Amino acid sequence: MSRRPTPPRECPVCGADLSPRARACPECGADERTGWNEDDARYDGLDLPDSAFDDDDAGQSPRKSPAAARSRQLFWSIVGLTLIVLLVYRVLGGS
Repeated sequence: MSRRPTPPRECPVCGADLSPRARACPECGADERTGWNEDDARYDGLDLPDSAFDDDDAGQSPRKSPAAARSRQLFWSIVGLTLIVLLVYRVLGGS
């Protein structure tokens, strides 16, 4: 009779904490067939490139051109005005 391997303390797939008697990860469903069979399995993040952690633009939203902002404002102004005209037409009995 073969003994079931003990899961790692932390899921190597998603990083969730695991109990010593867990048969599968409660978060992602990983088990010994899908990744626990490595003795030194270790979750080390999302494998993002180092450039993903550059703080040069931290907290700044992408810059939008003033022309794009004006055209967006014009669009929504026309939509709002059209809705008001339709509402007034409907209320005043224009079936």
